[in-house]
Amino acid sequence: MASIVLVRDVMSKEIKVVRPDTLVKEVVATMNKFDVGSLIIVQGERPVGIITERDILRRLVEPCLAPETLTAR
Repeated sequence: MASIVLVRDVMSKEIKVVRPDTLVKEVVATMNKFDVGSLIIVQGERPVGIITERDILRRLVEPCLAPETLTAR
């Protein structure tokens, strides 16, 4: 019989966050530094969004936009 897996047992406890005004270049550097595929965007202490590798690929890489000119917002 399968055992019950609780979310708290498998979730990440050290969540990495950025502010909405963080440059995407810095977002990518943070993702690489901590080997994560997404970061939570926070304003103050409140989560207001998430930015993922897929977001960066679709919205920056494919249209060839400069990551040093755009923010996580």
